[in-house]
Amino acid sequence: MWENDCMATLELVDTLHGHLAALRGLPAEVADYRGSDDAALLEVSRLIGEVQRALDGHRALVAGEIARRSAPAFGYDGLAQRAGHRTTEEFLRAHTGATMREVKTAVRAGQALHGAAELPDARTGEIVVPTASWMRPVAEAVRAGVFGAEHVASIRRGLGDPADGVSVEQLTDAARTICAEAASSFAVPDADRVFRRARELRDELDEAGIADRERQRFAQRALRLLPQPDGMTRLSWLLDPESAAYVTDLYDRVTSPKRGGPRFVDPGQRAAAEQIELDPRTPEQLASDVFLDLLRAGSGVDASQLLGVHGAAVQLVVTREQLDQPTGHGWVAGQPDPVSRDTVERHLCSDGVQQITVDRSGNPLDVGRTRRLHTAKQRVALAIRDGGCRFGDCGRSAGMVEAHHIDHWERDRGGTSVERGILLCRYHHLRIHNEGWEIEKRSGAFVLIPPEGVDPARRPIPMPGKSPVQRDLARNRHSRAG
Repeated sequence: MWENDCMATLELVDTLHGHLAALRGLPAEVADYRGSDDAALLEVSRLIGEVQRALDGHRALVAGEIARRSAPAFGYDGLAQRAGHRTTEEFLRAHTGATMREVKTAVRAGQALHGAAELPDARTGEIVVPTASWMRPVAEAVRAGVFGAEHVASIRRGLGDPADGVSVEQLTDAARTICAEAASSFAVPDADRVFRRARELRDELDEAGIADRERQRFAQRALRLLPQPDGMTRLSWLLDPESAAYVTDLYDRVTSPKRGGPRFVDPGQRAAAEQIELDPRTPEQLASDVFLDLLRAGSGVDASQLLGVHGAAVQLVVTREQLDQPTGHGWVAGQPDPVSRDTVERHLCSDGVQQITVDRSGNPLDVGRTRRLHTAKQRVALAIRDGGCRFGDCGRSAGMVEAHHIDHWERDRGGTSVERGILLCRYHHLRIHNEGWEIEKRSGAFVLIPPEGVDPARRPIPMPGKSPVQRDLARNRHSRAG
């Protein structure tokens, strides 16, 4: 068995030598790409991404085996230790020339892949018991070239371990779902998006664990002052999601006009935004000065002088179904992780409730053509439904977007409703109006229709919502239907 595995590894070495020689034989000059057309350039970029993911998969598998052979139990006889290195990561960095971040990711991913396998030890013949068997679908995706090392490490971290109420079978199904979604998507999602998806699925499975994860994040909060050699001081502030919502609200109020934020229509807000746009300070300098002013003024500050009409606020969203249950969770607007029922109750006690009634499709409040602009309550409803800008993979949050009428006010004589409205950031809102893009609603779902110059066939592009609240509602509807 060991001899067969050794022969297979030697064949792999020979194959990699051949591929490396082929890659080194490719032209690698600026001029080689300067003259290429867009289609060829993008195809090369796509292929390089696929090659990179395939190589990262092998890197993770190799790093995982080196880590296994360098385990502390082997002492000085470990593979890395025999080479004079204390840890696997130090050994790999010196051996490959990769950064410490790269080798740490490769080791984490490799350990997850090896933990999914039930194989005999090549030297002892003893069966190595799987420690993460639910990662087997991910190992298959790596073999198919869908995922690289960072994807594997993200999925492992996002799904976590089995617990009370969360079985190995459920985690395996979640891993299989992530792999299927990635394989069927137009482009493989990046590792950060894969992590978020894994965390979403874990939260769906583990309602009871939401409070524990919330406490863990809160316990990680930290603020550090880091004096710099040039006399400056760097501030490093790690925030839990609820605290980050307050700080994000402050930061957006101060800087959004300089960062392409929404175009205010209220005269007072528009005047304040124009004043910020004309301020000679950069967004970073402006934020620094305002935050410092807030700290200096403390509790006696008049927030309206610094932040507009009112101070920072956190919007917590919870469905009526969740409120009617003894357990459940809610969401802090703009933050991706759910909060526990205890946090929901605390905000209800201190902030009260604003009720928004929606229909079965999640669409509330239609004011027809009596108003040109969406009301404040409609914007809240849109934020709850859409979660931010819905154009492609845009990451602009609900605090940095504008409400767009998919039936144009003048051209289509459209009304002002949530059902026929959608949130777009300023950049994408301008593109819709200026470049011939259209948004339609088909079978209850928004789709983006590109102009002929982008796609002569004008094939519709899905515009999925980005709101975790809507995912909760959809899951509950599916559960009741089943």
